[in-house]
Amino acid sequence: MRLIALAALLAALPASALAQTPAAVEQPLLHEVVGEVSPDRLLADVTALVGFGTRHTMSETRSETRGIGAARRWTEREFRRISSECGDCLEIALPADMVTGPRIPEPVEVVNVVAIQRGTGDPNRVIVISGHIDSRVSDVMDFTSDAPGANDDASGVAAVLEAARVLSKHRFDATLVYAVLSGEEQGLFGGRILADYAKAQGWVVEANLNNDIVGNSQGQSGVRDTTRVRVFSEGTKTVETTAQADRRRYNGGEVDSSSRNLARYVDGIADRYLTNFDVDMIYRTDRFGRGGDQVEMLRAGFPAVRISEGAENYDHQHQDLRTENGVVYGDTIDEMDFEYLGQVARLNIATMAALANAPMVPSGVTIAGAVRPDTTLTWTAAPGAAGYRVWWRSTTAPQWTHSRWAGNATSLVLAGIPIDDYFFGVSAVSEAGYESPVVFPGPAGAFVSVGDPAPAN
Repeated sequence: MRLIALAALLAALPASALAQTPAAVEQPLLHEVVGEVSPDRLLADVTALVGFGTRHTMSETRSETRGIGAARRWTEREFRRISSECGDCLEIALPADMVTGPRIPEPVEVVNVVAIQRGTGDPNRVIVISGHIDSRVSDVMDFTSDAPGANDDASGVAAVLEAARVLSKHRFDATLVYAVLSGEEQGLFGGRILADYAKAQGWVVEANLNNDIVGNSQGQSGVRDTTRVRVFSEGTKTVETTAQADRRRYNGGEVDSSSRNLARYVDGIADRYLTNFDVDMIYRTDRFGRGGDQVEMLRAGFPAVRISEGAENYDHQHQDLRTENGVVYGDTIDEMDFEYLGQVARLNIATMAALANAPMVPSGVTIAGAVRPDTTLTWTAAPGAAGYRVWWRSTTAPQWTHSRWAGNATSLVLAGIPIDDYFFGVSAVSEAGYESPVVFPGPAGAFVSVGDPAPAN
């Protein structure tokens, strides 16, 4: 009966209500978790992290009061405290590696702090939130000077910890992973260690939300804007093969990678569950010429996005603490906006809860319709799915705009809708109405990497 009621609701929705992909019906839980975020707790976390003086990857590791070692141990204690309040629902892992590189001339152990909240239904399906704990000043090799790293990226770490505090009170079908990474400023080492760990665990990572520089609402221009956050996503997959690229260039998919459709999903969550806070989808993997830990997750074939504040202030990142010609430089806590950081945390938390309660995205999505008036989509059934929606949009539209309920079938014919004029995709919907991201057909849009397509006829 619930499935029949869900189908009726979907059929009755006006076109404007179908413009975003997340939950097909309003979900009280998502409003609940959004309301549990505390800007005061975020302030306390950033204050604690800034108090370690520097968190440079090559800084002190034995001190209990200064350096990255002390900061990592503090983070581990916070995760363990959170876990004790939910009946030890979090498993704590410390994946690490000895690394060297252009910015690490002598071997250094890079250690991540990871808390794992196992899913109750499909624990191998994983949703990851991440932020990096290391900091730096103007000289990336200077590991002794004070480097508060308040916004870059204690803000991201605070969002990760807040997500753990809020979501650990609830249970989800999929596994949630809260990851605090090291070594980002020295070469994205924490992201690579996390990706390697995920592969070693056999995780099917459906999404990585990487939060890096998310705590300030006033940009370089001096204009304060508390209403927008940027979500960066790759257009074509980092792991795309030559054969896949050839097929994609001909038939489309440049703006429909799994990461891009994850970004659309995040955008829809903001529209539905946050007040006066909007996502700007940026069609780039990261800021121009720059990078973050999500890049290493993409290299491993996992869908990932970077979340960053709407407008950066470059006087307050990667800078020595100083004042020159009346301009104050340095990444200090007084330059942050914790109400804004609270909004970013709410966006992450609602997205994670929606994803973790939804079914896994459909796999094996294929499309046919050449030299026909109709378009046919087929897919493999997703565990936990009560039904599916087939989506389409103009080839120049940024968001999915039209959908049709397919019930529990694994194929649908869109009569009179030509394949040439639109882009298409499929999402899975749970009995409770939680909806997965949309999957674009073929390797270009698959959330789990697949082999090369068959040659065109």
